[in-house]
Amino acid sequence: MGKVNKTRLIILFAIICVNVALDQVSKAIVRNEISYQEQISIIENHFILTRVENTGAFLSAGHNLPEIIRFLLLTALPIAVLGYGLYFLISNKNIPTKMQIGISFLIGGGIGNIYDRIVHGSVTDFLFIDFGIFKTGIFNVADMSIMFGIGLLLLQSFLQKKAV
Repeated sequence: MGKVNKTRLIILFAIICVNVALDQVSKAIVRNEISYQEQISIIENHFILTRVENTGAFLSAGHNLPEIIRFLLLTALPIAVLGYGLYFLISNKNIPTKMQIGISFLIGGGIGNIYDRIVHGSVTDFLFIDFGIFKTGIFNVADMSIMFGIGLLLLQSFLQKKAV
């Protein structure tokens, strides 16, 4: 393994680890400091901290599925996808930088949420934004990492098509 490839992998693993760490530290603070469904207005009811425990997927989708199906869809399958993402990242050194960083953010966010699901039985969500026409569901730092990663992948795809 060459020095450039080693440096690339160190940077990508650092991105993954920082994403997981920021997510887990923020969730630990929320679990210790905010009661379940307590609401703390940060910016005049436009930015609110409120703790919920999500046993489903994005916006609680699938929370009422039978436990074995929920485990397969929300734990086993994502672990397999994250494993493949890591393999892809390690084995393909010639993919564009934005794509490498985007995949690293996706993996970091995914690990953060999977860790919660395995260790706590649910994913702790706590951020809510409401600016009238722009309103989110309740989300967490891992979700932001995932969305940022998707954004980078879309940007890379757009730039690649534009260059052709």
